[in-house]
Amino acid sequence: MLYPELFRSLESVRWNMEKDINWDQFDASKLSEEQAQTIKMNAITEWSALPATEMFLRDNKHDSDFSAFMSIWFFEEQKHSLVLMEYLRRFRPDLLPTEEELHAVRFEFDPAPPLETLMLHFCGEIRLNHWYRCASDWHTEPVIKQIYKIISHDEARHGGAYLRYMKKALVEVGDGARAAFSKIGVLMASARRTQKPLHPTNLHVNKDLFPNDTVQSRLPDPDWLENWLDGQIRFDADWEKKVVDRILHNMSLLFERTFESVQDLNRYRKEVMARLGATEPPVGNAA
Repeated sequence: MLYPELFRSLESVRWNMEKDINWDQFDASKLSEEQAQTIKMNAITEWSALPATEMFLRDNKHDSDFSAFMSIWFFEEQKHSLVLMEYLRRFRPDLLPTEEELHAVRFEFDPAPPLETLMLHFCGEIRLNHWYRCASDWHTEPVIKQIYKIISHDEARHGGAYLRYMKKALVEVGDGARAAFSKIGVLMASARRTQKPLHPTNLHVNKDLFPNDTVQSRLPDPDWLENWLDGQIRFDADWEKKVVDRILHNMSLLFERTFESVQDLNRYRKEVMARLGATEPPVGNAA
């Protein structure tokens, strides 16, 4: 089981919201209205760890080790929402999300293959780590800059924990796991070819609620994410390349094979599918 070791590892670096955030360094003159609004949107988005955890527990009833790890992941992700809300409570209480706004992002996700979901969230953690690092650079107010740096580190550690479970799945499931991970890896590393940001909170997850079945579609401003990335923090091609490179690097480590491009990973995926004797439509736009 990985849970006991991951618990000790994550516990040793856990930050304290009262002691480790430099609240006394707040400078109101360095927080603009548009910056403050985006903090609210991210606080609500992070609250969606609640329905994601419900999904993980439902779809992984067969895996008590991973389900136990969800207790750590859920605690730390909800803490991200909480620290952003605490920032607003202290300095911009007029923007503090209401309980109704938070509850709006709690809805049921359709069942999905657990290993594909695991890979999806692994890539999501990599992407969020880079988004928050970029957001920290964009912000000018010292306290929120620090908060985004701190939670970006959490996202990186969560990605590392997911990678441990992916390695475990390779041993237990073999090519079935390789097929799932490479399939979603191709999709998530092809984000530059899509119109919308590829992150779990921006994907459709409940066909009965379509089109209001993404987390972002249920926020007070459903279009805020694209504007935040493109017009505010300017998550440009250089940042996107860092995300793709990180995904490919980790896939290279996981599969013990070098992938220098999405096309390389997609070719590997096709090899695995051939070994399994399965056929499926092309994934994403990779050749």
